[in-house]
Amino acid sequence: MSGTAGRSTADPRVPTAPAVAAVAVVAVVAVVAAVVCAAVAIAWAVAGGGYFWPRWVWFGVATTAAAAFLLGWTRRQPPGRRRRLAAGRAVLVLIVPVDVTVWALSGGGYFWPLWSITAWSILFGGYVWVVSRLPDRREQELTTRVAVLAHTRRAALDGQAAELARVERDLHDGAQARMVSLALSLGMAEDLVRADPEATARLLREARSTAVSALDDLRTVMHSIHPAVLADRGLAGALRALALDLALPVTVDGDAPAQLPAAVQSAAYFATAECLANAVKHSQATAGGISLRHDGAVLRIVVTDDGIGGADPAAGLGLRGVRRRLETFDGRLDLDSPPGGPTVITITVPHGPGRLP
Repeated sequence: MSGTAGRSTADPRVPTAPAVAAVAVVAVVAVVAAVVCAAVAIAWAVAGGGYFWPRWVWFGVATTAAAAFLLGWTRRQPPGRRRRLAAGRAVLVLIVPVDVTVWALSGGGYFWPLWSITAWSILFGGYVWVVSRLPDRREQELTTRVAVLAHTRRAALDGQAAELARVERDLHDGAQARMVSLALSLGMAEDLVRADPEATARLLREARSTAVSALDDLRTVMHSIHPAVLADRGLAGALRALALDLALPVTVDGDAPAQLPAAVQSAAYFATAECLANAVKHSQATAGGISLRHDGAVLRIVVTDDGIGGADPAAGLGLRGVRRRLETFDGRLDLDSPPGGPTVITITVPHGPGRLP
C-alpha cells in the first residue's frame, strides 16, 4: 500500500467549495450595494438636486457591509477567549470610523467624536481586562486533556515495564529452564550413546518432550503479546475464533477494518477477551454477543450477556486493567450492568487521523 494512503490528495491551491461560496456572496453583496447607491443618486438627480442626501444612504450601505465583514471575521476566529477579544476589536473598529464619518457628513465643526472615541477606548480596555481574566473553556479542555494524556502515558509506560518483566520471568522460568534441561539431556545422551543405547534413547525421548514443552511455553508467551490469530484472520476473525473456545455461546456480528494498527487490534482483542472471561466466570449468563462497528476513525465493540448483571469495574482488577489498556490509545470502556442484567460493555478505540478529538 502506498505510503500516502489515507491522506488527502486535494491541491491546497485549488479553492474549496466554502471559499468559492464566500467569494460569490461577497460579489453579490457588492453588486447589490452598487445598484442601490446608483439608484439613490439617480433618484436625487431626478428630484432636482439640492441637498445631497444620497451620501447618507451610501454611508448606511458601507456601514452595513463593514459590519457584515467584521461579523464574518469574528466568527472565523477560534472559539473562546480569542473570539471574544476579536468581537471587542470589531466593535471598536466599526464605531470609530462611523462616528468620524457622521461628524464629517454633518458639516464638521466641533470634533465631538473625540469624546465617544475616548469612552469606547476605555470600555474596550476594561473589556479586554475582564476577558483576559475569565477562564477559557477551550484552554481548560486542553489543560485537562494534557493532564489525562500525561497520566495515561505514565500508566502505559508502567504497564509496558510490568509486561516486559512478566515476559522475561515467563521466558526464564519456562522456555529458558526447559532449554537448559534439553541441553543437559542431549549432553548426557551424547556421553551414553555407545555405552548404554537404551539410556540414550530414554534421554532423547525426554529431550524431545522438553523441546515440545519449550515450544508450548514460547507460544503462550507470544500469544500474550500479540496472538498469531490476529495476524492470520484480523480482529473480527480472531474474536470469532475466541468465541468458539468459550463455554458460553457467543454470537459475533459486524467487521473491523483491515488497516487497523496492530497495537489497536491487540488492545481491542484483549479487552474483549477480558469482558467475555468475566461473563463466563461471574454473570451466570446463558448467551453472549459481540458487535463490531466502525465509524470513520473510531472502532466500537459492544459485548453483551444475559446474565445477572451488577458488574462493578471497581470490584476487581480485570475491567480496571482493560480501562488502563484502552486509555493508552485514548479509548474508553463504558459499562451498563443493572442488577438483574443484561450487561452491556462498550469498548471505544479511536485510531488513525481521527484520534483525540
